[in-house]
Amino acid sequence: MSESDPQPSPLTLSIPPILSSTPTLSIPPILSSSPTPSVLLNTGARMPLLGLGTYRLRDLDDTLQAVNAALSTGYRSFDTASVYRNEADLGRALRHLLPKHGLSRADVFITSKLGPKDQGARAREGALRSLELLDLDYIDLYLIHWPGTQGLGVGDKRNPENRAQSWAELEELHAQGQGKLKAIGVSNYTPGHMKELLEGCCVTPAVLQVEFHPRLSQGEMRRLCGEKGVCFQAYSSLGTGSLLQDPLVVQVALGYGRTPAQVLLRWAVQQGVPVLPKSSHPTRVAENGRVFDFELTAEDMERLGGMDCGQKYCWDPSQVA
Repeated sequence: MSESDPQPSPLTLSIPPILSSTPTLSIPPILSSSPTPSVLLNTGARMPLLGLGTYRLRDLDDTLQAVNAALSTGYRSFDTASVYRNEADLGRALRHLLPKHGLSRADVFITSKLGPKDQGARAREGALRSLELLDLDYIDLYLIHWPGTQGLGVGDKRNPENRAQSWAELEELHAQGQGKLKAIGVSNYTPGHMKELLEGCCVTPAVLQVEFHPRLSQGEMRRLCGEKGVCFQAYSSLGTGSLLQDPLVVQVALGYGRTPAQVLLRWAVQQGVPVLPKSSHPTRVAENGRVFDFELTAEDMERLGGMDCGQKYCWDPSQVA
């Protein structure tokens, strides 16, 4: 999605009151029944602008607490991956908690990702394993997590062959009548990787998920996604926490009576970029979710955007052949 695209239309959800409490969790009342802002994917489906990243969730108790806080705050999207090793816990947590919040499977958007060890010939097996662990009939969005292959050097010429094979397998699962993968996409691709994929694919990726924050604005990638109808989605919006102490971010946050995290997340969603803040602390999960009840001025958006210096805090895929 390019900066010139119109703001996405919201997806209205009717959220009934919580039906009962769980024996192991104290579930607070739902804070708001307001619409969940979303973006329209090239599949015709809508993806919420706000999702919970589950990278930090390491066991079922943590997952239950975080997912409960997220659902209570209004999150309707959950992002996991094979390499996070928590797909089964997320599936269990959602089965337990959705009825407690008066929600069904259709009310939430689930993303998972193919691990680098399954890149290539084992891609179909990897995707079906994710479905089995999540215990779902379908996954809303399934991504190739990384352009390389586990066990191969970054310059190995088999990397392009393997990810092309992976994409072909995901296209097949996406196209099948039962629709096991409602949308497919990629993560951590460079502009070069994306151009290679777009030149040879039968199905245009629905989403590209990459690191994005004021110090890494990904201008070239965002323009490419906008031109090709690919949703540009952010991870690591807080710069792995490093941006929370940035003097400019702190100054802007003080001006709104908000946390630095809320300002960084708002900077993205105000541009129509979906975000995936991650935390295992329920209070922080709820705090990070409160980004739709204030707006940054054009001046502050520009000031934060002026921080761009190409700095990466996470993985760098630029050397992967």
